[in-house]
Amino acid sequence: MRFRTVLTRAAAVGAAALLAVTALTACGDDTDAADNPYGLLQPGVIRAGTLTDAPPNVFLKDGEFTGFDNELLRAVAAKIGLKVEFVGTDFSGLLAQVNSGKFDVGSSSITITEARKKTVDFGNGYDFGYFGLDVPAGSPITGFDQLAGKRVVVVQGTVQDDYATKQNLDPVRVPDYNSAINQLKAGTADAWIAPAEIGDKSAADANGKIKVAAKQLSPTPTAYAVAKGDDKLREALNKGLDEVIADGTWSRLQAEYYPGRPVPADFKPGSGSVAVPSPTAAS
Repeated sequence: MRFRTVLTRAAAVGAAALLAVTALTACGDDTDAADNPYGLLQPGVIRAGTLTDAPPNVFLKDGEFTGFDNELLRAVAAKIGLKVEFVGTDFSGLLAQVNSGKFDVGSSSITITEARKKTVDFGNGYDFGYFGLDVPAGSPITGFDQLAGKRVVVVQGTVQDDYATKQNLDPVRVPDYNSAINQLKAGTADAWIAPAEIGDKSAADANGKIKVAAKQLSPTPTAYAVAKGDDKLREALNKGLDEVIADGTWSRLQAEYYPGRPVPADFKPGSGSVAVPSPTAAS
C-alpha cells in the first residue's frame, strides 16, 4: 500500500509540473502574439524588399533608402506603430522573396496584376503610373507604335516586360534599371520601356544622351505586396495608408517626388473613401 501511495504522490507532482510548464508556455505564446501581432520577422519592424536604382520611386541617397514609395511606407508604418528596415534586391526576385518570408513587404512601385496575385497579396493602391519610352538622343522613334523590329530593353518581371511581350516585341530583359540605361547610352538598345517617372529622371540625368519619346497611362495602380494570406499586415497597411492620405502626407510626398505631375481625376488612393487634401493644403 505504501508503495502505491508514493507512486500516486509522484504522479500528482509530475502532473502539476506539466501543468505549470504548459501554463508558462501558453503565457509565452500570448506575450509573443502581443509583441508581434503581425508576425513580422522582427517585432516592431517591417523588413521591406526594395530597389536601389529607380528614382524617384525607390533609390539610395547618401547610403539611405528613400523615394516616394519608401517614404510613404515609413509614414504608413508609423501610423500603426512600426518602423521600416529596407533591403535592396532585384525586382525579378522580389515577389517570390516576399511570399517565402524573406521580406515582410515589397516596396517598389509594384503594379497590381492578376498574374502577380498568384504569388502575393496586395494592399490598396497608393499610386498610379505611366509607361515611359526612353530612346537614345537623335533617335527617330516618337511612339510605342514604332517599336516593331527594334531592340527594346525592359527590366525582367516588370509590367513593362509584360507589355512588350504582349506586343510581340521580343524584348531584351535586364535585371535592373541601370542596365537598361547603360544599354541606351551605349547604343546597344533602340528603346527602353520604363516606369515613366523613372524614365524622366534617367533622361534628365543622362547629360543629353537619352530622351523621353512618349508616355502612356498604366491601366492599374501600384501597391505594397505581402505574403499570401498575410491579412493582418495587409489590413494594417491599408488602415495606415488611409490615415496618411487624410493627414496630407500622401499629397505632400506626391508634390515632393513628382512635381508638376497631374493626378488623374478618376484615381483614388487607398480605400477610396478618404478625402485627398491638395498639396497646398497639405504643406
